[in-house]
Amino acid sequence: MLVVLLILAALAGGAWYGWKTGWLEVHVSSLSVSPAPSPSASMSQAAAQTTANLAATDAALTAAAAKVSALEQRLAELNQQATAAAGQASQAEALLVAFASRRAIERGQPLGYLEAQLRVRFGATQQAAVDRVIAGAQKPMTLPLLSEMFEKLAPQLIGGAKSEGTWDWMTRQMSELFVIRHADSPSPTAESRAERVREALAGSRIDAAIAEVEHMPGKDAATEWLAHARDFASVEHALDQLETAALSFPPTPPVAKPDAAAPAVSASPVADASDAST
Repeated sequence: MLVVLLILAALAGGAWYGWKTGWLEVHVSSLSVSPAPSPSASMSQAAAQTTANLAATDAALTAAAAKVSALEQRLAELNQQATAAAGQASQAEALLVAFASRRAIERGQPLGYLEAQLRVRFGATQQAAVDRVIAGAQKPMTLPLLSEMFEKLAPQLIGGAKSEGTWDWMTRQMSELFVIRHADSPSPTAESRAERVREALAGSRIDAAIAEVEHMPGKDAATEWLAHARDFASVEHALDQLETAALSFPPTPPVAKPDAAAPAVSASPVADASDAST
């Protein structure tokens, strides 16, 4: 180890001596240094990068706007379908209420909960008809009961009023012996009218039955029957009005579809970046 150190020390001393006396020259090669980029080139690269970023952002915004427009259109369609379904459900409920009310009236039963439903469904537009149906249900009258009452009054209606005198009776009988009429016109005799009243009541044609009774000889004896029949007819007309209102439920207006217009891409940031680079 000591010998190696002495040799190294000798070599180092010789090298120093040779360099000092000029016998040993040391040349250091120059390292190649790349020139620093100019400021204008850096700004151009930054502008290009900014332009690329803005283009990518605009493309993403355009795609997002298209998706939002498609979602809005789909939402509008779903809203239209939901509105139409709600309208059809309301129409069906109104029809059910009207039909159930008619069934209760024809059976002479109280309306019960249907009274409140009638006011809810038709109170705003058909108030008079609703009041007529509710009032008729409070004094129930049915077609079988009207027919039964008519059969009890039929002899008086056909035979004439109790206050009819002998001359009036003979005149009426003579007028019914010879009747001149068209072949297709109904017979005006009291018996024929009574038969037509029975047929009208059996066919739920209460107005026709009332018209026939009003032309019978003993119509004065049917004052109470006519009052009940007119009330029943008015209730039937009110029910017809409610059913018509339920059937003519206003359709749902169509929902306008939104225009899928893509937003315009602004070129001002790109232009500013280009101006900055120049």
